[in-house]
Amino acid sequence: MEGCLFGQLRALEENSVSATTASNLTIQNLNKSYKVAGGDVEALQGINLDIREGEFVSIVGSSGCGKSTLLRIISGLENGYSGEVKIGGKRIGGPGLDRGMVFQEHRLIPWLTVEQNVAFGLNGLENGERDTVVREHLELVELTGFAKALPHQLSGGMSQRVAIARALVNNPQLLLLDEPFGALDAMTRIQLQQEILRIWEAERTTMVLVTHDIDEAIFLGDRVVIMSSRPGTIKKIVPVHLPRPRDRSSYDFVQIRKEIFTEFFADVERPFAYEI
Repeated sequence: MEGCLFGQLRALEENSVSATTASNLTIQNLNKSYKVAGGDVEALQGINLDIREGEFVSIVGSSGCGKSTLLRIISGLENGYSGEVKIGGKRIGGPGLDRGMVFQEHRLIPWLTVEQNVAFGLNGLENGERDTVVREHLELVELTGFAKALPHQLSGGMSQRVAIARALVNNPQLLLLDEPFGALDAMTRIQLQQEILRIWEAERTTMVLVTHDIDEAIFLGDRVVIMSSRPGTIKKIVPVHLPRPRDRSSYDFVQIRKEIFTEFFADVERPFAYEI
């Protein structure tokens, strides 16, 4: 068991990019297809994207356009694609400690406390140092008073904050956010948007957000990547040159929203698409 765990940790470390390497994410001519009912379904086609270190990029698109597939490829959880996906010039070969991921569901381990959940992915640290790192990240997400609580004692928003702390605890170069606020009520969602923005401004970790919420994409992102219906391609990249904090009712914000809506619905032809 110990040898197996060591092997898994060693594989993660080998797939991680050195902390001294710039965390630029480069995607070149990425294509991905699946076998469905004996045929091929093309999920992604000709994706080319470069994300700068410290940038916050939002990705929007219709259901089934391959947004989550793209995020899984970047995380190293998905393979069998053609093209290149690199961080700091190094090809992604699998999951690594240089990437953290937050899912729509918090996926906390129910029998572990908040601090134990945050510490779960840490390795190579002495107990005292581990405790310090966990405490710092609980402070970052403003949950210090809930360190001993169990997941069932937390609200949905608090659980997602724990998930964010867990994803950041290894100091990743890239944080991937897959609809992290999609299951929350409207008010909690807005609060968590403000929280992730506060964390991004404090940490300057490169972040990539997949969302169906156009307002959320504009509110958080430096750029908004608009993807077409299946097969997913990049239709347009809209820069968001608005000062933070952003006013969702401002003229400039509304104009960007209109631009994205126009692109988003320009080619909607089918009543539904496969969720990939």
